[in-house]
Amino acid sequence: MIRTNRTVDTVVIRTALPVEAEAVARLHTRARSTYYPDGLPEDGHDWRARWREAIERPDGHVLCAVRDSRLVGIASFRTPEDASAETVKLFQFHVDPDQWRAGIGTALHSACVEQWRADGRRTAVLDVHVDNERAQAFYARQGWRADPENPPAEGDHHLFLRYSVPRE
Repeated sequence: MIRTNRTVDTVVIRTALPVEAEAVARLHTRARSTYYPDGLPEDGHDWRARWREAIERPDGHVLCAVRDSRLVGIASFRTPEDASAETVKLFQFHVDPDQWRAGIGTALHSACVEQWRADGRRTAVLDVHVDNERAQAFYARQGWRADPENPPAEGDHHLFLRYSVPRE
């Protein structure tokens, strides 16, 4: 877990609390709805319950960015079941659309990298929706590249990216 709060301007990045699962789910829904041109598809998931589970997982991390007592960003990561202990998967990374271009995503990403480094991770992986060009550009600016070990399959709606965690 992150040992101390990280503050950037008026943003505090810290570990999410189980009681925040509903607020995290609402932010997740707002952010995801921006890259589905026909509206967010109904996937049948109870996202509040899924976020509560992610927050409570002993093998995972959910970081949140808070500005003026309001949740404005979230990041969820853990070691995927089919990977080495040196690899971490970024499962979810969202910034409230009202807060885009305010440096929150960069600060949240930096906090993730700091935690990955502390945990001894060398590589991070993620998948991003093909229609989410904004996220793809953000990840490219942070140093993420196409994952040569995981090219997109025909008909898949995701691109797979890889990040080399820098050493201190």
